[in-house]
Amino acid sequence: MRVRRIVSSLVPLLAFSLAACGGGDEDTPAAEPTADGEGVCATTDAADDLLAEICEEGTLTVSTDAAYPPQSSLNEQTGEYEGFDIDVATEIANRLGVEIAWETPPFEAITAGGWNGRWDLSVGSITITNERAEVLFFTEPYYYTPASVAVHEDNTDITDLSTDLDGKKIGACTGCSYVSFMKKTLEIEGFTFDFVIDDPEVVEYDTDTIALQDLALGDGTRLDAVMTSLTTAQDFAADNPVKVVGDPVFYEPLAVGIDKDSDADPTTLFEAVDTIVGEMHSDGTLTKFSEEWYDGVDLSVQ
Repeated sequence: MRVRRIVSSLVPLLAFSLAACGGGDEDTPAAEPTADGEGVCATTDAADDLLAEICEEGTLTVSTDAAYPPQSSLNEQTGEYEGFDIDVATEIANRLGVEIAWETPPFEAITAGGWNGRWDLSVGSITITNERAEVLFFTEPYYYTPASVAVHEDNTDITDLSTDLDGKKIGACTGCSYVSFMKKTLEIEGFTFDFVIDDPEVVEYDTDTIALQDLALGDGTRLDAVMTSLTTAQDFAADNPVKVVGDPVFYEPLAVGIDKDSDADPTTLFEAVDTIVGEMHSDGTLTKFSEEWYDGVDLSVQ
């Protein structure tokens, strides 16, 4: 059963919300499209642009994280990706009326833009930061998660996050908003942040999961703490000797990203996907996916 264990205390916290991280390059078989003649590609008048190319080829290539459960991960038994982000991306492809194919580049390669046509859009829990918005188009947020702190289960020193993380060795994924938060450079339009951590020793990892694995080796063995999404921390803690401490340190909106520097004009693709995300909010699809993956909790609402 694919439902993950997310504690009920998450519900009152959801005012805003994570970031995600990236994995290594890897492809998986494409999913089945909707029936012929259905979807955006059956009705669009797009021509000589990125949406037209996708419709002509019949495949939407999506980048995501290969090791970021419960958002996205590779099921070794089935050889297929699964998770909340995977369901969202697959539904977007279905509503476009095309097949889906996957790419799993490092997260910093996604957020830097300049994709050179290697993938068409990213559904990888990307936070809408001001810096990223300079190179990527962002749809409306499709969900929100709190950024939280995990420590080893034996730790008793870190309880007050406004003071006890100062100077500590904290792991986070390279290119993620967690790193920007700890460096006090995070900017999201319409948001203000209380940068409560002073002078941390930030250790960057390819994925949140690897950081959490290092944390699980022992209290202070390699890390004192890890900053990640509450969903990811709780999913990992269910089977490993780590625990979440304190309230979330900040909240952020997560959206689908599309490269502004695409060789083919991405404007109509962005407009189509943004409309699809809005429809998935309105018809309850995002709520359904969220409740399936997050133990009944609806992270699609702000």
